[in-house]
Amino acid sequence: MNDTIEPFIIDIAQDALDDLQERLRRTRWPQEIGDNGQWQAGTNLGFMRELTDYWINHYDWRAQETAMNAFPQFRTTIDDVPVHFIHVKGKAIDQGPRPMPLIINHGWPWTFWDMRKIIGPLTDPAAHGGDPADAFEVIAPSLPGFGFSSPLERPGIYFTPTADLWAKLMTRLGHERFATQGGDIGAFVSAMLGHKYADRVIGAHLHLLAALKAPYPAPEDYAPEEAGWRAKHAAFFAEGSAYMQIQRTRPQTISFAMNDSPVGLAAWLIDKRRAWSDCGGDVESVFSKDDLITTVMIYWLTETYESSARHYYEGRPENFVPAFVHDRVPVVEAPTGILQFEGDIWLQPRKWAERYYNLKRWNVVEKGGHFAPMEAPDILVDDLRAFFRPLRG
Repeated sequence: MNDTIEPFIIDIAQDALDDLQERLRRTRWPQEIGDNGQWQAGTNLGFMRELTDYWINHYDWRAQETAMNAFPQFRTTIDDVPVHFIHVKGKAIDQGPRPMPLIINHGWPWTFWDMRKIIGPLTDPAAHGGDPADAFEVIAPSLPGFGFSSPLERPGIYFTPTADLWAKLMTRLGHERFATQGGDIGAFVSAMLGHKYADRVIGAHLHLLAALKAPYPAPEDYAPEEAGWRAKHAAFFAEGSAYMQIQRTRPQTISFAMNDSPVGLAAWLIDKRRAWSDCGGDVESVFSKDDLITTVMIYWLTETYESSARHYYEGRPENFVPAFVHDRVPVVEAPTGILQFEGDIWLQPRKWAERYYNLKRWNVVEKGGHFAPMEAPDILVDDLRAFFRPLRG
């Protein structure tokens, strides 16, 4: 068994960038019927034309690559799965506790780079107006099959096997006990760590409530102030979950288009950035053009759309239910902190969460949406610090 962890530098071949430029210039644009800039049937044509012009004429991948390489990155292989991660040691204080090891988890259509705004405040709080005693040692991996955690050639990878991989990664890094945080798929990974490895997990902090299995929230679980949440949840699955059904059933089919057209891939991913963020319909009020394009570039240059989307296919309920290790309540036994953003795609009721999780902190905030590390990094960092403060040894 090879436990080697090697430093990693992102260095994309110029041929790949030249090929991308050629493909962008040769885009065959689709028709758009009666949208008038409203994104009524999906990603807006005018927006994509403007973004693609910027992509061709102004976007600088090498500058983004340099920014990424300013963070210490590493690669290793665990159970035949390549794993890429940022690893930043926390700034310790004299005669104080060691920084708490914390593995933070992104989702789809995110990348590890969505975590960049929170890494500095978590690892060196004093330099960002915080208490140095709140320092973390941050490990920010790319999920298997996402970005530089590739190529993923092994089937069966979704959030439960990913939790197993992360437990092994943390052991490899010398941490028998550690904390975890996540949103989207990352929330399922963190929740599964808190379920399956409760003896090792100091605490699990989630900014999306991940229901790993039944019992799910019932109508009577919603308090009066949560009255609209159930309807919002239903509306998302009725109107916004087509992507999920495609990726859950036919990820291979759609990957032919996504792997061949950079503009097609961008339209698919950016539609979710707009729909799921707290942007009021103006995606650039939250994400710059550079932000949007860099996300697409990481998927495009690593050719990982299919392997990332496959998490939905492999994680269908009929696949993961037998993976549970206990039927006790709460399902997630590790101490859990919940931070929900009213602009997120769904919110779950506190009454249910108190049964499902070993709930130690609950917070609901108005500002922010699905991509919390990018949209509301200060709120997320403050809540993380507050949750883990009493759990520090």
